[in-house]
Amino acid sequence: MLTDLTRMRLHRNLVFTVIDSLMAIFNEGEYADKVVARALKKDKRWGSSDRKFVAETIYEMVRWKRLYAEIAEVKDNYDRDDIWKMFAVWAVLRGIKLPDWKYFEGTPERKIKGRFDELSKNRRVKESIPDWMDELGEKELGAEIWSQELKAQNQQAKVVLRVNRLKTTKEKLRAQLMDLDIETDFHNDYEDALILRERANVFMTDLFKEGLFEVQDASSQKVAFFLDVKPGMRVVDACAGAGGKTLHIASLMENKGQIIAMDLYESKQRQLKIRAKRNAAFNIEYRIIDTTKVIKKLHDKADRVLIDAPCSGLGVLKRNPDSKWKLQPEFIDNIKKTQEEVLANYSKMVKVGGKLVYATCSVLPSENQEQIEKFLKTEFGQNFEFIKDEKVLAKDSGFDGFYMALLERKK
Repeated sequence: MLTDLTRMRLHRNLVFTVIDSLMAIFNEGEYADKVVARALKKDKRWGSSDRKFVAETIYEMVRWKRLYAEIAEVKDNYDRDDIWKMFAVWAVLRGIKLPDWKYFEGTPERKIKGRFDELSKNRRVKESIPDWMDELGEKELGAEIWSQELKAQNQQAKVVLRVNRLKTTKEKLRAQLMDLDIETDFHNDYEDALILRERANVFMTDLFKEGLFEVQDASSQKVAFFLDVKPGMRVVDACAGAGGKTLHIASLMENKGQIIAMDLYESKQRQLKIRAKRNAAFNIEYRIIDTTKVIKKLHDKADRVLIDAPCSGLGVLKRNPDSKWKLQPEFIDNIKKTQEEVLANYSKMVKVGGKLVYATCSVLPSENQEQIEKFLKTEFGQNFEFIKDEKVLAKDSGFDGFYMALLERKK
């Protein structure tokens, strides 16, 4: 949770923005990141501390929605009064003095603290997670590991930059950021990463606009290295999305060779083209998967294939806390079928002697190693040999939960 804010004064326009935003997220089903981005544009007079309060408070209340709602004794389909009660819980638990506003009249401060102590004995409420998700996590990871992972996933995500090797070095970038009073640290386990000591809006810097870095979680940065790419190869990023990993692969390949970035959605590819231009990544081709022919044309052609598979996202709850409330059990079942199909179809692009990486941002074995085990038993999967995998849990790394498996095609 946020640090102690006992000296903070609540400002009416900032709090109203938070309340409006939570109504949109909880009742209209809008995505938290989009709502926060819109909220931060509301008043150009706001300084960095105002913007920080709005963004962090929205995310904090989304993250702890169940806990705050149960303490406030309000049910789903919240009206504005319910949201104000939940906000009062947030403030009281942080020791913030409630101002003399009508919305806070009769706030039972002592009862709030008592209910927090009482409800904290129940993991599902304490860690603020739906019952079905808690049952699934415990079933797949065991009670002890799942409890630790939940606690880690409820911490605020660190801001991690990935240096663009095509334009600069980690050392130079760190020095340039220092000139802007943005302090960063290296990390021995993440070769291209700079980790911000304090959150800052790095997107507004000229360094970002010039393509010297991208924002990319440290766990996600492991994938391009795991793929073992070399300059001159033909590499397919089969589920490229907006291209964070595609761009990392391009920088490791020094713009030599060919990267084919594929996705189902043209909007994602448009984003990637803009990012690639900024990054000076010129060896990327773009293909929309609108028919099976797109895949068939590349059968047996790629030195490397990355399948960054669609998944539950249960490894990235700290960055997407609203997904706790959007996900449904049937989605998990359906996404596993999609993962099987993607592995079966896209693996055919790997040539003999080539390598495949299957990756997800989930911590569930049923989406990860169990999918690989199933694939290797299929008729086509028997052409591959399992080389290694890596299971990254937030409780151990402090970053996103992630999974990567490396396979080599032998015949």
